Order: sequence, then structure tokens, then C-alpha cells
Amino acid sequence: MIRRAGPQDVPFLRDMLRHAYYWRATSVPESGEPPVRRYVERWGRPGDTALIAIQDFQPVGAAWYRLFREDNPGYGFIDEATPELSIAIVPSKRGSGLGSELLDALMARAREDGYAAISLSVEKDNPAVSLYERHGFERFSEDDGAYTMRAELTE
Repeated sequence: MIRRAGPQDVPFLRDMLRHAYYWRATSVPESGEPPVRRYVERWGRPGDTALIAIQDFQPVGAAWYRLFREDNPGYGFIDEATPELSIAIVPSKRGSGLGSELLDALMARAREDGYAAISLSVEKDNPAVSLYERHGFERFSEDDGAYTMRAELTE
């Protein structure tokens, strides 16, 4: 099941941000904010949208987007009209199709919200690159070992 996130889900979004940031690690630090905390800081700004994947009554993944400004961009920043996507699945559920399901749902939501495109940043050796490409993301730019990818949301 996938549901819309609410204010009560911000701690889980922070946990998922750690999973996304430390995707290579066999263990994610129990506490502390990764350097990318701006992806969840002051959650609830206009344009902030998140979905939570639930299995057996427990949250197991999240996908969200938010808008950034040119003077304080995210890593996958393209422009101020394009929201930047973040997604993570708990390690024990990766490879089950849940990421694809969340990505489809969040892209549909962004389309409903009137966005023409969505972007993200991903390290070049992250296996998720192929997931993003299967969902219509194309490489927009690259630097420092990462791709900025963009997907058109028009039908």
C-alpha cells in the first residue's frame, strides 16, 4: 500500500534520507543528519509532497519531492520550477519492485500537481540509475561522479 505522507512521517523521511545517502554502506548511522538534510528540513513548505510505502503495517519506503531555489539548490537542481525527487527503500525490501511502484506513484502525483518535469541526482555507480532510466529519466548533466537526471511528465 502507498499513502500520502503527513507531518507525522517527517522522522521516517529523515530515516529514508539516511538510507538514500548511505546507499553503499552495509549499515546506516543510527543518528545524525546526513549532509543532504535540506531535502527534509522544515518539511511542509509549498510544493513538498511525499508518499510512504507500507507493508505489514510498517513503513518500508518513501519517495518525495520538493522545490529548491537557485540560490540554495539541491544536487539534482535544474530550475526553480522543477521539483527534485528523493527515494529510498529499507535495505531488506530492495529489489522487490517497491521502488518502481513508489516512483510511478510519485511521478503521477507530480503530473497531477501540474509539474512538467521532475529531476534527481544519483551517483553514477548506483544500481538505481537503471530504475530511473526505465521510468523515463534521462541524463541531464554530470559532475563529481553523479548524474543529474530529468524526466518529462507530460502525457
